[in-house]
Amino acid sequence: MKIIERYITRELLIPFMVVTVILATLFASFSMARFLAGAVTDSLGLIPVLRLVFLKTLIALEVLMPIALYVAVIMGLGRLHRDQEIVVLRSAGVSEHRIIYAVLIVAIPMGLISGLFSIFARPWAYEESYLLNAQAEAELNTDRFRAGRFYGSEKKGRVIYVQAKDSSGKQMGEVFHYLNKHDSSEIILAKKAHQPELVFGQRPQIHLLDGSIYRLSHTGKGDTVVQFEKLVYFTDSGNVTDYRRKAASTAALMQSDQPRDTAELQWRLSRPLATILLALIAVPFSRASPRQTKGDKTYYLAALVFAIYYILSGLAQTWVEQGTIGRVPGVWWLYAVMLLFAISLLSPGFWRKLPLRR
Repeated sequence: MKIIERYITRELLIPFMVVTVILATLFASFSMARFLAGAVTDSLGLIPVLRLVFLKTLIALEVLMPIALYVAVIMGLGRLHRDQEIVVLRSAGVSEHRIIYAVLIVAIPMGLISGLFSIFARPWAYEESYLLNAQAEAELNTDRFRAGRFYGSEKKGRVIYVQAKDSSGKQMGEVFHYLNKHDSSEIILAKKAHQPELVFGQRPQIHLLDGSIYRLSHTGKGDTVVQFEKLVYFTDSGNVTDYRRKAASTAALMQSDQPRDTAELQWRLSRPLATILLALIAVPFSRASPRQTKGDKTYYLAALVFAIYYILSGLAQTWVEQGTIGRVPGVWWLYAVMLLFAISLLSPGFWRKLPLRR
């Protein structure tokens, strides 16, 4: 890599890393505040909540990275234009193609990284986050129970008491469970209990050992007592089977012909294209004269262009999900339009026709 390309790539990478960190921090802070407001910390504990925030931020990186690169190109090349360094480079024989080449040196690896996040990290992070969400939503999540305390739910008519828990928090002793139903009441007493690790696609469950079930009828039909050595108690919330599409592997999506799976697959595969094309579109918006300020119309136009792209990307995916558009052209029409738009913006005579310069 020649010295000019190294210099330009450095001017792009520094703002890219700064903007990425800022956006990721803001997103993580927003997610943390939302979880705290929803009392998720009480359900899971601090460490699982921090892990959930990390997973959500990891998922968001596939969107945050293209945004950060788009802003970094405008900021980095814009500074070179304002300080007239581009003028000096041009006078030294550096063509526009070399500047675009330097942008691509940054954009292509970032696009590939964004694609790897989307193809591999996205389904894994979704699966893990769904498991944690299901654990938080499950009413009988034993992680929230403390020994020697009663826990009740007025909505469900449920009361739970655990007399003892081991140091790992997974094994419980002397468990009392009361559930008030419409026509009966149910009491479960068990000497031991534990909750297995949640597996994706399965309902949360609790294993009760060596106990009894007392069913008390409210209608006078008679009461029953059942002794058991082992009872698997499934909870009525926290099911994660409805989230398979986003958590499915990319290979599994390729084998599916369902429109929703196709939309998810094409979204993942389109991340590198989105990153690279946005970086190319950002190049013309960085062409500022030394007298131009950050409030120039060009920057507002750049923000408008990105907003239009963001809206259209959501519409393109929705149309494929609903079957309005088939697998072909799928979401790819949007990136064909973006490529044509980038080529037109990069043409020398395009910006002379726009009344944006002062």
